[in-house]
Amino acid sequence: MKLNTNLVVDDLNDIADAAQRIEAMGFHAMYVSERKHDPFMQLAVAATTTSRMKLGPEIALAFPRNPMVLAYTAWDLQRASKGRFVLGLGTQVKAHNERRFSLEWNRPGPKLREYVLVIRAIWDCFQNGTELDFKGEFFHFNLMTPMFNPGPLEYGPPPIYLGAVNPWNCRMAGEVADGFHCHGFHTAKTLRENVINNIEAGLAKAGRQRSDFTITAPVMAVMGDTPAERDTMRERVRGMIGFYGATSYYKDMFAAHNWEGTFNRLLEKSRTGQWDSMASEITDEMLAEFAVEGSYEEIPGLLQAKYGDMIDEVLIYFGEPEKGNPETWKRLVKAFEATE
Repeated sequence: MKLNTNLVVDDLNDIADAAQRIEAMGFHAMYVSERKHDPFMQLAVAATTTSRMKLGPEIALAFPRNPMVLAYTAWDLQRASKGRFVLGLGTQVKAHNERRFSLEWNRPGPKLREYVLVIRAIWDCFQNGTELDFKGEFFHFNLMTPMFNPGPLEYGPPPIYLGAVNPWNCRMAGEVADGFHCHGFHTAKTLRENVINNIEAGLAKAGRQRSDFTITAPVMAVMGDTPAERDTMRERVRGMIGFYGATSYYKDMFAAHNWEGTFNRLLEKSRTGQWDSMASEITDEMLAEFAVEGSYEEIPGLLQAKYGDMIDEVLIYFGEPEKGNPETWKRLVKAFEATE
């Protein structure tokens, strides 16, 4: 199990220093989530100022970007990073596509599947000179002249990871993608039942092995050297669970553990604005299902025991190591390396 992190920086002028600090701490990969900024601009800076760790968006929104435009962007980042780039893609939800990006919401799962296939076809044209002639339900591409073909890469095309929660999309990812970004709000039980089993079904359908596929996930950990440190982190994690749990989408997750009463109370508190009291609904039993707790050196083993072979790479919530104590994070990285 390898340790990744997220980069959370608002100014492009701050990217290089932050990325270099993260790489010096020893993290396996650094991902950038698409929220307030274009992740590809941040990754372009990181690609040219780091040399070892994997880089990619977690995740970039597919549909607001034309596949050809994104194929060029990813190709340039793979070249700039010398083969360290990972293209992470997802759909976002209907409201954001329709109301934030003014896009038609039409069969997003099949469309994302075709999106992956068409990017691969474009990259095959770039890398091998294959004639571009893609005809699908959503996309048609059949023109690529030498002037607009960037040519092959020494490192080959980047891998494509998908992010999803829908069972159909999880199976589809197992069929056509190279890896998967899990949603961070889960228990080991619900991750296995809702995500991993579906990914493995997709892999089996495509005749692929689990070893051909990388699964990465944010995880919750209460960690620290002293009881006071852990007490502070424990309540922070408890608050996050309560906040997420107040969303209707997660009703089934609570039901899977027979926590329907807790879910109903959290939902009512969200509707009446009782945000500060949500954490009190999360018992120690629930906390143990969502998170592990221990010293920095114990965390890797605890996560391995909790998830087994479900996850290959983890990212620990409440990270932002570029803003914290580098020695603490180096200890954690070394602890993960010792388990490999």
